[in-house]
Amino acid sequence: MGRFLPESGPSENVYISNHHKLSIMIDISEKDIVRRYAKASGKIYLKKETIETISNGKVKKGDVFTSAKIAGMEGAKDAWNRLPYCHQIPLEGVDIDIELLEDSVKATCVVIAQWKTGVEMDALSGVTSALLTVWDMVKYIEKDDSGNYPETRITDVKVETKVKGHA
Repeated sequence: MGRFLPESGPSENVYISNHHKLSIMIDISEKDIVRRYAKASGKIYLKKETIETISNGKVKKGDVFTSAKIAGMEGAKDAWNRLPYCHQIPLEGVDIDIELLEDSVKATCVVIAQWKTGVEMDALSGVTSALLTVWDMVKYIEKDDSGNYPETRITDVKVETKVKGHA
């Protein structure tokens, strides 16, 4: 049996049935609002030529770091819209850090909210959006003669920290 949701007031309840194992969005209506924090990170590995082009600020599409940060913030705010079972969370803060490494670009996303459910999906969505933006901006350098990306890869995407309540 499922959980109930009021349909027309406190005297009538309608049950969300999941006896057919259909996908449902979890009911969080009775959970308490608490502080939520999540930090996620990931990397995109690139060719040396691409790293140098980013470092020299010569990417044709513009400033990779600024673009990736903006895309990461938008990705974090839009997680609920991309993931069918993710709740819309009123985010109170999103911070994206982009770091150029010797063979890759690392993106880190921190998300904070006061809400009933965690913000790790929002942080992961922020990281992947930032990394995909990097890829999109440098794909013309990364392509081989056949139009493929043999060296380009997004890896190590993970939740580094998740905190519920005050820590």
